[in-house]
Amino acid sequence: MRMFQTFRYIDTVARVGSIRSAAEALSITSSALNRRILAFEEELGEPIFERLPRGVRLNAAGEILINHIRNQIFDLERVRSQISDLTGIRRGNVNVACSQALVPYFLPRQISIYRDEHPGVTFGVYVRDRRTAEEALMDYSVDLALVFEPVRFADFQTILRIKQPVHAVMRAGHPLASHKVLRLRDCAAWPLALPTAPYGVRALLEAGTERSTLKALPSIESDSFEFLRSFARVSSGIGLQIPIGLPTDSLDADLVHRPIDTRDIPAGMIYMGHLRGRTLPVAAARFVDQLSNAFSENYETD
Repeated sequence: MRMFQTFRYIDTVARVGSIRSAAEALSITSSALNRRILAFEEELGEPIFERLPRGVRLNAAGEILINHIRNQIFDLERVRSQISDLTGIRRGNVNVACSQALVPYFLPRQISIYRDEHPGVTFGVYVRDRRTAEEALMDYSVDLALVFEPVRFADFQTILRIKQPVHAVMRAGHPLASHKVLRLRDCAAWPLALPTAPYGVRALLEAGTERSTLKALPSIESDSFEFLRSFARVSSGIGLQIPIGLPTDSLDADLVHRPIDTRDIPAGMIYMGHLRGRTLPVAAARFVDQLSNAFSENYETD
């Protein structure tokens, strides 16, 4: 396994762009790490890093090599997961890139359920926007992505799509709280607290108002969904978010949310998927099965 240890060292250096920082993360000395890389380059017959004044970066040969290294590391983890599964004691690690909306309620609950049954499985959860989630799949730093309205790319293998209509978020007792479904013109009469442009909800809003004379301009905008919910809770403002990221009335009696008529803002989709061509380790594959069941029980899916 010495070669795989070297592969992990090289992968870490490539990710952080510094031998010193990588050595700290790997709990070895920077001189020992540098010697290991130099020995590997000598055996390969080519340097794989450019030495820069403030770090290192992969050269052309290194870019070719790193794809092979990450494939090898991933395949070994998959085999280890399959072997541990034979014993009935499931182990492994599942790394998930997800949209911010899945962080407050849905994913914590699902991971807790999974780990109650399989405490040997560890998780990494990383908030990523649509573009960076896809990049994380491509460089093998995550196994699974759950993203709202992602930028499509050829190597994304969609497992499930989960329909998410846009909801208006407001404090309990707000004049609009008595409505079952809201029109956008009703919401626009109040201060709007909106996600910033990169987020899917903002893109759906702009698509809905593109052919309309209605202008739904933000009074407040933020890249923090928690802040936007808090603003709606303590003001007369209206936030726009998707239901998977919102509390039920029993969890937050001070906040309510109501769907926006889809004639005004089209519903969006959460896409669950992985890198095309990758076979997920057992732990990740079983977690996908659990998520698929949970989504199907609670939301409209296809």
